[in-house]
Amino acid sequence: MTAPTKPLSPHLSIYRPQLTSVLSILHRTTGVLLAIGTLLVCYWLFAVLSGPETFATAQQLFSSWFGKLILIGWSWAAFYHLSNGIRHLCWDLGLGFELRSVYWSGYSVLVISLLLTLALWSIS
Repeated sequence: MTAPTKPLSPHLSIYRPQLTSVLSILHRTTGVLLAIGTLLVCYWLFAVLSGPETFATAQQLFSSWFGKLILIGWSWAAFYHLSNGIRHLCWDLGLGFELRSVYWSGYSVLVISLLLTLALWSIS
């Protein structure tokens, strides 16, 4: 006896990626990356409290090219998540649901997050 087959909902293999779906997935991904990055901040704070040798090791890690790349990526994730979160708050208020507004705000979130990241790292 075979089990009855249930219909499957359409999924990523059927739908073509759209800006709204990509930004939604990116919002969730940046949330996870921010949580992981927070663990790195905790490591750095622990290194501060553990003494000069441990702190020097942490500083060496974060000042390397790889460490700076991680920090730049983490700051972009924070700015993207913040900007897209504000966009979602506007949607919660019932604003910006017209198709043109959805795409305009989506592209704006990407541009704003990049500009804020560039501004932050140009002053440091």
